[in-house]
Amino acid sequence: MASKDFPAVEGSVHVPGDEGYDAELAGFNTAYTHRPAVVVAARSAEDVRAAVTYAREHRLSVAVQATGHGLSVANEGGVLVVTRGLDGVRIDVGARTAWIGAGVTWGRVIEEAARFGLAPLSGSFPGVGAVAYTLGGGIGVLAREFGYAADHLKAAEIVTADGEVRTVDAAGDPELLWALRGAGHNFGVVTAIEVGLVPVEQIYGGQLVFDGEHAEELIRTWTAWTRTVPETVSSGIGFVAYPDLPMLPELLRGRYVATVSVAFDGPAEEGERLVAPLRAVAPPLKDGLREMPYTDSAEIYSDPPAPHAYSATNVLLAGIDEDALAGVVKAGGPDADIMCVLNVRHLGGALARMPQDGGGSALGHRDAQYLVQLITPVAGNASLAVARSVQQDLRTALAARTLGCALPFEFGDGERATEAQTRRGYTPGDYARLARLKARLDPANLFRHNRNIVPATG
Repeated sequence: MASKDFPAVEGSVHVPGDEGYDAELAGFNTAYTHRPAVVVAARSAEDVRAAVTYAREHRLSVAVQATGHGLSVANEGGVLVVTRGLDGVRIDVGARTAWIGAGVTWGRVIEEAARFGLAPLSGSFPGVGAVAYTLGGGIGVLAREFGYAADHLKAAEIVTADGEVRTVDAAGDPELLWALRGAGHNFGVVTAIEVGLVPVEQIYGGQLVFDGEHAEELIRTWTAWTRTVPETVSSGIGFVAYPDLPMLPELLRGRYVATVSVAFDGPAEEGERLVAPLRAVAPPLKDGLREMPYTDSAEIYSDPPAPHAYSATNVLLAGIDEDALAGVVKAGGPDADIMCVLNVRHLGGALARMPQDGGGSALGHRDAQYLVQLITPVAGNASLAVARSVQQDLRTALAARTLGCALPFEFGDGERATEAQTRRGYTPGDYARLARLKARLDPANLFRHNRNIVPATG
């Protein structure tokens, strides 16, 4: 048993064949699974420190998993640190901050903050791990008004490759805080973070669902509309050709649909005025726009709640012209070679501005105006190959306007993930800066089961 090597671990330790080993590996994205030599289900930062020390001494790599949404490079034969047990949340009402353990999902933070009239910069799905989401950037439902979730990272507790538990903030280590804001998975196991909260209790938002026959007119109208709305409006448009399956709602079963998702931080009557051009495109199949408490914000994108297998890619665009619009609609349409979920998010606003506190952020391509994301459900290697082909077609169609990509939305390359792909998420100067910091903190590249920053040499 591996537990003899971890006598002081408060959590549990598993090796292949142990009862509980497979359960600890389970994640939301079921297409990919870590197969480590040792799993440490941590209950404290000291447990994490013991796992990292063991890995370094035995020359094993380290992967980290809380909810398993963003797995991109599987750990084969190394050490997996499972952080679900790090589940503490503390709200500081006066400072408008939250201290969040690495196993906590956004749903929990949303509920805790709402008790005090506050909200986190959470994403579209409350089941996503708050810490991993923030370290990767985080484009939340109110992103255009408040910016990336990473921009509001105040401090972090992290176990680095030397086995030290460090508290990182702007006063003590501004360089590492800068890197954690957008590339945090590369520099250690983050066991907790402190993030800023915003004074939001109610929003106006939800979904307008249209028949897919209106897809082209709708995306043209939506794109023009995004150029007119204030920063308090964040939105996206999506296209899905649903299969005819009995477990799907009658409204969607066997139908190609286009959906506009809207979040507006303002009064309902102003929200109604703002969305009027979208409603005018055609009678919607469903009109779910309403004033809602922020605790209901999951309704805005209505992401599927059950674990499933998927691959994904994305591009950040400087803008969208007619050719790009045609490419987007075709990629997400019913004639695609595999079922696709095609989403376009409106960026800009606060996302375009570098945070002024804490030394800025490593996140690149802030001049991007739109994020185009293609998600493809997969079932085995054959469908994965088709998915990659369809994803490449989309990237080719949008290449002329592409600035780079948002790395947290790249899933499924596995061992095909390359340094060149990772570089697409950063500016050249920032990537070089990250590589130098990686060489200082993790020269052996212990933490590489991610969109990996390769340590600089020389």
